[in-house]
Amino acid sequence: MSEKEISNVNQYFFNLITMFASSAWCQLGKIQDPVDGKIKKDLKGAQITIDMLLMLRDKTKGNLTKNEEEILASAISDLQINYADEVSKCKVC
Repeated sequence: MSEKEISNVNQYFFNLITMFASSAWCQLGKIQDPVDGKIKKDLKGAQITIDMLLMLRDKTKGNLTKNEEEILASAISDLQINYADEVSKCKVC
């Protein structure tokens, strides 16, 4: 998505999606925890965070711009794919 398209998105909404997605990426062990710099996995927490994004999508249906819908859908899709990948790697989850 181009800068112009992102600039047409409500910045509070964009920041909220980014906050949830960053949290989920940390919980999936894909990026470092910003507090201690360590990589940790919390797949249950990641699933809850993804579920929160799904709930947000459902509750805002019909009230988002096309760009906002695309940002939210992309975040959810990317996280779900990576969640499934991590679960398939995990033997004791």
